[in-house]
Amino acid sequence: MLTSVDADLIRVLADPLRLRIVTLLAEETLCTTHLVEETGAKQTNLSNHLKVLREAGVVETEPCGRYTYYRLRPDVIAQLAGRFAELADSARNAADNKRACP
Repeated sequence: MLTSVDADLIRVLADPLRLRIVTLLAEETLCTTHLVEETGAKQTNLSNHLKVLREAGVVETEPCGRYTYYRLRPDVIAQLAGRFAELADSARNAADNKRACP
């Protein structure tokens, strides 16, 4: 069953730019400069989205000199995927269940 925490995470990932960031970070660890180049977003806008992803626990940071690298936390994504898999299993098992109307 999806929880309110899952719902918050879904809301965070529903933004197109944040989803693009997550997709890029699934392939490699990147700094803000790389993400600006890849997405075409303004640095301040990108930083705000990265803050949301960081606060939601989706990404983690690694300081490197004057740059900050971002990496995806696959365990968070896998946990959410597991919740959706549970929903799908439940729906398959309940396919023949139909409550009669009063």
